[in-house]
Amino acid sequence: MKTKIMAVLAVVLASFGGNVDAQTYDTNNEVVQTFAGSGFSGYLDGVGQLTMFNNPNAIVADSNSNLFVWDSSNSRIRKITPDGTVSTFAGGGSNSSLPATGTNALLSVIAGLTIDRNDNLWASGTHSSSAGLWKITSGAVVTFTNFSFTGSGYGTIGVCADTAGNIYFSTAGNQIYRYGTNGVLSVFAGSGNSGNADGNGIFTSFNSPKSLAADSANNIYVWDSGNYLIRRIDQSQNVTTLAGKYQNSSNVDGVGTNAAFGSISQMSVDGSGNVIFVGGFPGSSVRKMDASSNVVTMAGSFTQTGYTNGAGNLARFNNAGGVCIASGTIYVADTSNQRIRQISFNPQPQVVTGANLGIGTFAGVTIIGTVGRTYQVQSSPDLNAWTTRATILLTSSPYLWIDQNPIAGNKFYQALLLP
Repeated sequence: MKTKIMAVLAVVLASFGGNVDAQTYDTNNEVVQTFAGSGFSGYLDGVGQLTMFNNPNAIVADSNSNLFVWDSSNSRIRKITPDGTVSTFAGGGSNSSLPATGTNALLSVIAGLTIDRNDNLWASGTHSSSAGLWKITSGAVVTFTNFSFTGSGYGTIGVCADTAGNIYFSTAGNQIYRYGTNGVLSVFAGSGNSGNADGNGIFTSFNSPKSLAADSANNIYVWDSGNYLIRRIDQSQNVTTLAGKYQNSSNVDGVGTNAAFGSISQMSVDGSGNVIFVGGFPGSSVRKMDASSNVVTMAGSFTQTGYTNGAGNLARFNNAGGVCIASGTIYVADTSNQRIRQISFNPQPQVVTGANLGIGTFAGVTIIGTVGRTYQVQSSPDLNAWTTRATILLTSSPYLWIDQNPIAGNKFYQALLLP
C-alpha cells in the first residue's frame, strides 16, 4: 500500500459526554465491501457471504494471504482463503489435553492473535485458568505455554511477532514481555507500576497496555489503554509516546498528541510503516497513523455504528474488533455485524466469468405517450389472461420499460393509459 499525500476531505463534529470528536477522512479512495459472513450469528463454513460467524474479534493473515479469525463465541479459529472459502482451522473439539490437533482441540480464552514468520499462529490468553501463550502451527497442532508471573499481574492480553520470530505480549501487570525463539521469557518494557513514563526498558510505565503490533524494523507499538496513548518500543527498549491525549477518551484525528483515541481493539502495520487500527467508541472506525504520527480515518464513524458498504466516509461498522493486511487489502473483523469486511484502494472493475455469469433474454416495451400521465404494463401468455407487471409515470416519450424476468415460453404485452 503506497503512502500518498493526505488532505482534509471531511470534518465531522459531534458531542458525546462532553467530548468533541473531530474526524478527518483519508483521500486514498478507500472502499468497504463485505468479504465473508452473512450477518447472522451462528456457525457455518462455506463460501463468502453464505457463511456464519459468532462475534469474530481478531484477525491475522499468513504469507499466502489466508486469513485466520478468532471466532470468539464459537471458540474456534476459522480460516478464509483468498477466494473467500471459510473453513474451521482449530477449536470446537473436546480435547483439553495438549497437544491436540485442529478441530479436536478445545480452545479456551483467547485475548489476542498474531502470526509469525513461519505462519504459526500465536494467541494470548488462558488455558485451565493459567495465563500464557497458545501456539497453533501451520499444520494445526495446538500447544500452550504457561507462564507463572511474579509481581506482574495475571493474564496475557495483546500479542505480536517480530521478523525474527520473537513473540511479544502485554500483561495486566503493566508490562510488555518478550518470548524469544530460544524459549527465554524476559521483560521487554515496563516497571510494573501504573503510569505513562517514557524511558528505557523497565524504567518506564504503562497503564493497562493491550493491543500490540510490530513493523518491519521490529518496533513494537502498544495501545496503552488506561492512558489512551499509542506508544512505541524500539529494539533498544526505548519507549516513546507517539500519539494520543493523556487520559482523554475522545476521538480526534490529527498529528501526534493532537490526536485522540477512545478505544483500540487491534492494530496492524503495513509495508509502508503505517499503523492501521480499529476501535473508536461510541462509533466504530478504521484509522491510520503514518510514520510522522499523523492520524486520519480510513473508514467508519466516530459517532455512528451500523452496516453500510461503500466509500470510507459513508461506510459503517458495528464494534469492529480486528484488523489485518493481506496483499494490499485491509480486512476487518466486524464483530457485531458478524462479518469480515475488506477495504480496497482505487478498486477497478472486475470481469464476471464462468458460473458467476448468467445470460438471459429480456423483453423491452417502448411506450410513446403523454409525459406526466400514468401507464400500466400488462403481460399475458395467451392474449386472454393479463397480469399487471408495472405502473409507470411517464417521464419521457418514448419510454423504454424492461421486463426484469427472463422470457420463458410465449409472452405478450400491452400498455393501458390510466385515467
